Amino acid sequence: MAAGERPATMRAVQYSGSGGGAAALKFVEIAVPSVKKDEVLVKVEAASINQSDLMTQKGMMRPFHPKFPFIPVNNVSGEIIEVGSAVREFKAGDKVVSKLDFWTAGGLAEYVATSEKLTVARPAGISAADAAGVPVAGMTALQALKAIGTKFDGSTGSGADVLITAASSGVGTYAVQLAKLGNHRVTATCGSRNLDLVVSLGADEVLDYKTPEGATLTSPSGRKYDYIVNIANQNKWSTFKRRLSRNGRVVDVAPNFGNVMASVVTLFSRRKKLSLVSLKMSKGDLALLLELMQEGKLKTVIDSRHPFEKAAEAWARSLSGHATGKVIVEM
Repeated sequence: MAAGERPATMRAVQYSGSGGGAAALKFVEIAVPSVKKDEVLVKVEAASINQSDLMTQKGMMRPFHPKFPFIPVNNVSGEIIEVGSAVREFKAGDKVVSKLDFWTAGGLAEYVATSEKLTVARPAGISAADAAGVPVAGMTALQALKAIGTKFDGSTGSGADVLITAASSGVGTYAVQLAKLGNHRVTATCGSRNLDLVVSLGADEVLDYKTPEGATLTSPSGRKYDYIVNIANQNKWSTFKRRLSRNGRVVDVAPNFGNVMASVVTLFSRRKKLSLVSLKMSKGDLALLLELMQEGKLKTVIDSRHPFEKAAEAWARSLSGHATGKVIVEM
């Protein structure tokens, strides 16, 4: 087992039960985790907060819940200081990005042990903060667009009419950029303060979701959508159906109950249908996203950066529902 400098203890942020919001987060001094044979120990440089982290604390995953006390956040980037005996891909000193195991997490800490299978190399020139934003939000966007057959080389693709809802969210900001790489014509929804941002990411048309046109997802040019990538959980199948082309399809990554039922009802439909997409960890997908970032074709939109000592402020910002892009905690 290769080893770097390994302290005995570390600071971490944890909560002891469901609910409580930012006020429930507490700093603790605990032992640095030991690595199993297939794990690496990462000195965390940056972590990003996702909606799934907030939902876990709220108890929205019941009857499933993590073991308490729990250190939240499953997206991190940092430097490996130790590797397990069976690890072959990495060595101490490597810069990496990891999507931690959802139920054990551990990202809001100075060090975290994570599986080699959940970790990829961080290319030179990409900051820890930019990389930390990618795993959940970036892969969700990528896999949603893959589900409609998108290629990401910028020169081939279907050139479909695509609507992306909640386009200024963490997932949405990646989805707009990736859809344009796939040569799609993109209509996007967001709040009025983010219209210019979403246009700068490549959207061809932008709707303020609070306007009548935005609420009904009506394209300014009158086009019907071949695909809708839904990231906003308040949207309904009844609204989507009116805006789809003859054989249009909705790919929903944030389904409400009604849309889950619609996915069942339309499962064997030959025309308009709604499908659910759930994130699956893929080292290949994560590596592709980082490669696109290194090539300057994709960027992380950062809402705010918070020092580790103010992790609760980052949590509160995420809970506010007003973040544009990613909320980052830097160690």
